[in-house]
Amino acid sequence: MILNNQTEKVLNEIETIFNKIVTEFGDLDIQSGNDKEAKALISEAMLYSLNAGGKRIRPMILLEMAKAYGDINEGTVAFAAAIEMIHTYSLIHDDLPCMDDDDIRRGKPTSHVVYGEDIAVLTGDSLLNLAAEVMMDTVIKNFGNINYMVAMREILKASGSNGMILGQVADIKYHETVIDVAMLDFINSNKTGRLLTAAIVAGAYIGGAKDAEIKKLREIGYDIGLLFQIVDDVLDVIGDAEKLGKRTQIDTKNNKKTYPNLMGLEGAQEVIQKLQQRINANIALLTIESSFLKSLVHFLVHRDY
Repeated sequence: MILNNQTEKVLNEIETIFNKIVTEFGDLDIQSGNDKEAKALISEAMLYSLNAGGKRIRPMILLEMAKAYGDINEGTVAFAAAIEMIHTYSLIHDDLPCMDDDDIRRGKPTSHVVYGEDIAVLTGDSLLNLAAEVMMDTVIKNFGNINYMVAMREILKASGSNGMILGQVADIKYHETVIDVAMLDFINSNKTGRLLTAAIVAGAYIGGAKDAEIKKLREIGYDIGLLFQIVDDVLDVIGDAEKLGKRTQIDTKNNKKTYPNLMGLEGAQEVIQKLQQRINANIALLTIESSFLKSLVHFLVHRDY
């Protein structure tokens, strides 16, 4: 993907940033007494999943959109870290035995395999809460800058009961009874798409984008979310587990309806091409230099991991 130098620098340092955030918020350098062991454990568990790698797509998008409409600064980096923490929390919970019951994530044993289900649940909770604290600290430091406030609201709404959690609930409740693409779109636009859209919109807000531009970006984000999930479903059927860093055929194992399941592999690939064309047409309507977004769409269509 085409990235600006600032974004590459931040992404290359993201593990250092996570280590700093977790250490500071856990006061790990000054711990003593009865709480030291417990705080060390939850901090270790958070860093285990945060530093396991992954594509870092959401922080990458947020940083690039902030740069496109303004610039990258300390607050932008904090928000980028926060959105990856929220994404990581969702993966920890998604892998639990009561959810998708997966034991490999990003090429490593999942959190509950290493730390147990109880600590994995609490690790996910901790990451979500810590992300909110990181964003709120940024809002306080930049008091009077409405852009950070609306960006924080965007991210928290996308990850809450009207976004990612809503999609997860619908996935659990309806995954065996989904009979049409519209229902699958509803599930995935919330479960997967909302946080991707939030990365686009929050980054644009931080950069100072105007409302008319935000409206176009929401449409692009919705389609990118669907594109991401359809490709993910296709890779679950034909992808290489080693490249993906997780087991394939999990949806089949869990009797979940997916896009290839409902419309066939060829049909799903046709939809991918149509979404790519529609997204690129809408990107052309934006006021910004759009090479990153175009390269992002190309990567999502052709990715094999």
